[in-house]
Order: sequence, then C-alpha cells, then structure tokens
Amino acid sequence: MKILMFGRGVIATIYGWALERAGHDVEFYVRPGRAAAYGETIDLDLLDTRRRVWGRPVVQRWPVRYREELAADHDFDLIVLSVQHYRLAEAADFLAPRVGKATVLVFGNLWAEPLAAIGALPVDQVAWGAPQAGGGFGEDGVLRGALLRPVVFGTFGRPPTEGERAVRQAFREAGFRPREHPDFRGWLWVHWLAGAGLHSQSLRLGSLAKLAGATGDLREALLTSRELLPLVEARGIDLRRHRGGVLALRAPTWLTARALAWMTAHFAPVRVNFTAHSDPGAEEPRAVCRDTLAEARRLGVAVPRLEAAEPSFAHEGKR
Repeated sequence: MKILMFGRGVIATIYGWALERAGHDVEFYVRPGRAAAYGETIDLDLLDTRRRVWGRPVVQRWPVRYREELAADHDFDLIVLSVQHYRLAEAADFLAPRVGKATVLVFGNLWAEPLAAIGALPVDQVAWGAPQAGGGFGEDGVLRGALLRPVVFGTFGRPPTEGERAVRQAFREAGFRPREHPDFRGWLWVHWLAGAGLHSQSLRLGSLAKLAGATGDLREALLTSRELLPLVEARGIDLRRHRGGVLALRAPTWLTARALAWMTAHFAPVRVNFTAHSDPGAEEPRAVCRDTLAEARRLGVAVPRLEAAEPSFAHEGKR
C-alpha cells in the first residue's frame, strides 16, 4: 500500500515507521520549506510493545522521504491525517480537493462532531481511528515514545466499508491488533474527557512527565474526568455503551490512583509515554482543557474541578 503521512508529528512518525517496516511505501507531506529544515532522517528512541508486553527498545536513525506538494491525481492508497484537534478543519480543507482515490484515516483526538469536523472531505472515503502510542520530540530532535499493539478503529453504527477494511488490514500487517467501536463518536468523547482530566493536572505541575507516579495528583485527575461524565451525556452519549471506558473513572480513586501511579512510574510502556511529554509550553493540552470547559459552560454542566484548574490553561502555549 502506498501511504502518505500528513505532517511529521509524533503519531505520524511513529506509525509511519511501523507501516514502512511492514513493507508499505511511506512518504510524509510537509509544508513548503520544511523538508530541508527537517533533514533526511529522524532519530528514534522507541519502546515497541507489539510483540512483547514490556517492549523492545528501538534506537535508530530512520531515513524518510518528504513531499511539499500534493496534486489531485496522486496515486496514494491511504492518507493518514493525524493532527492536533484544532488543526483538523484546516487540514481537511486542504485535502478535500486533493484526496484523489485515497482513503483518509482521521487518526487522533476529536471533540467536535466528527462528520462536521472533516468539512468537504468525501465521507465515503474517510476512515476513523485513534492511536495507542505517544511520545515527544526532545530538544535534541530525538523522538522518544512508546508504541502499543492495540489500535482503535470505529464507525458510526454501520459495518466498515471496503476502504476501511483495507486500512485495518494494513495495520494488522504491521503487527497491530485493531479494536472496533461501533459508537466511535461516543468512544472519542469518553477518551477525550479522560485526557482532559490528566491535562488539567499536568499543566498545573508543568508537564505530563511530572504527573508520572504522583498518586495525589493522579487522583485529582481521575476525579476531574469523573466530573466530566455528565458533559458527554449532555452531548447525547449513552454511557451504558461505554462501560469499559468509564470503569476506571467510576471506580474508587484510592485504588485507581495508586494503580495508575504505579503504572506511570514502573510499567515501561506507560512510563515512557508520560515522561516523553516534557514540554511545559505545549498548546494541545491547553486547548483540550479550554475546549472542554467552554462546552461545559455552553451546556450548563457544572465542572468545578476543571474550572479550578483554569489558570493553568487559560492562555495559549506553543503551536
């Protein structure tokens, strides 16, 4: 399969590397002038858990290929669109007249209505997924992160199309284990509020890295996410369809906070994912919290813990 990763962010890079290793033809689309600035290789320091639960270290300099133009008559089979949620509309507008015959995998967090968020992209050529990997580029330019075996795909109450099945197969061939969610809209929003709770506390401390192993702060994060559950219900989500996703938020926090603290401090795949997020100025966590709070105020849902954390995310960070 010929695959175009849209941008050279953390998720695009990690999954682009894994898909190329499986034999797929992978390129990166970047803004004009960026290819020369990025250079011809990416330094990777990853923990790959696709075959071992504790992970296999990957340290290498990976040669990559970039393109700075995308014509409508390209021959890509798949375009992986993984950008910050606040940039999705802009990226979709750019791709809409250039999608060609490719399937576009929207691959990331989303708080907007999914079908509205993709703008003019042809709905029948769009697949939906969420990565189960994470990390960050350090000041030295090295991408540090963890790659998990599961990867989440979903639909909106219908079976996957032929194009969507082909996307899932490509990820299987790369050693991933796809998980299906027929109510993907609800899954995205439950996942979002879990992240909003973590970000509300990580920003107060300075970064997600500082939240690793901090039992008391993780407890507050879990309580903040629990407080947000009525918000997704107010948006029309039936939480009975997402019992697994909300179980950790409704369980006693004396237990879940300790378990999460242990995992973030001692279980390497989770620890690496947390500690690689060390940039105190990152914009995405702030935008997640701001957008969540704005929606709560719009719908009249009380979220006192998130409001108390507002000074930590009120202003924009680095984009």
